[in-house]
Amino acid sequence: MALVFDAVESAVRSYCRSWPVVFDQARGSWIVDENGNRYLDFFAGAGSLNYGHNNPLFKEELLDYVSADRVVHSLDMLTTAKRRLLEALTRYVLEPRGFDYRVQFTGPTGAATVESALELARKITGRHLVLGFENSFHGMSLGAIMVSDNGISRAHSAPFARQVPLVHGRLDGLAEVFAASRPAAVIVETVQGEGGVVVGEAEWLRGLSALCAEHGVLLIVDDVQVGCGRTGPFFSFESVGGVVPDIVCLSKSIGGYGLPLALTLIRSDLDVWSPGEHSGTFRGNNLAFVAAAKALETYWADDVLEKDTLTKGELVRERLADLACDRNLGVRGTGLINGLVFPTGEQARAVCGAAFERGLLVETSGRNGEVVKLMPPLTTTVDELTQGLDLLSASCGAV
Repeated sequence: MALVFDAVESAVRSYCRSWPVVFDQARGSWIVDENGNRYLDFFAGAGSLNYGHNNPLFKEELLDYVSADRVVHSLDMLTTAKRRLLEALTRYVLEPRGFDYRVQFTGPTGAATVESALELARKITGRHLVLGFENSFHGMSLGAIMVSDNGISRAHSAPFARQVPLVHGRLDGLAEVFAASRPAAVIVETVQGEGGVVVGEAEWLRGLSALCAEHGVLLIVDDVQVGCGRTGPFFSFESVGGVVPDIVCLSKSIGGYGLPLALTLIRSDLDVWSPGEHSGTFRGNNLAFVAAAKALETYWADDVLEKDTLTKGELVRERLADLACDRNLGVRGTGLINGLVFPTGEQARAVCGAAFERGLLVETSGRNGEVVKLMPPLTTTVDELTQGLDLLSASCGAV
């Protein structure tokens, strides 16, 4: 059966090369191949499955919705499903945090929300340049590539002039950069996931926010991978204190069930779009609206998930620290996005391969693929976390 993939699917496929089996079923933190072999998933759809595979609470809502012949595709028309999502987002996320954001429905990918943010920033300011950070990743569309700085995006953007890259963690000279280049905006990941789980320090993020405000530069936070509770709070920048971005990009787990959905949150006074000025056919994925609303109503009506995520994250980092201590490795992370840093990408890839053989899905990240990134569903139990970390330890020992 694998021959059909080789014969028909493009050579661009990637994850299936690391995990060369045919998957068939999934539930919670587990995914099962067609031969019945079970794998503990510490990848979670690259952050799209914060609430696990086939969460039964969402599945019931989706089945009921489809069975009743409710609207599935709606462009940007008004639907009951969209209304429910906007009401849930307002009640459980925006109002409790005092955030005055308007919600833009973009195309359904992370790159789509980034593109809309870049375009809007240029319209607001009348300036074109948007600065990104070294080691960043914002998507694979051209605009997103131009503000990214990983190996793949650099290769794609080689024919174009590189925009001024900023260094994650440094503020010295930034005022001069702003004065010289007059950017429209800066786009930042508070945690660089694809960049190797590089966590921005709170003081640095506050300083960046203050400098942007001082120089009239818009601050865009890309929360596509680390939003929706991945770091503990719903937004990754909440724990920083004193940082309220002008624009926030959300995708991946905002879709609840792993369904495609992206939102751009825009400070209300900056919502200067004209009707239809930014468009897209698949802005109205009502199945994603249903799952997203249910996720907000279920997991964000209180602080239980946030506290659990922070507690589990501490457990993960304690175990990783023990694992790293005897092997001259590094540990990075916050909440339930964590990384084990190896001297070389070859070693990290070997550990991921050994983990797969033992029934654990983990992937590499970082400029040279030197970080084994752990990103289990937030709903993963403590027992499952322990089991996965035991498998990771055995994999390191084998390599």
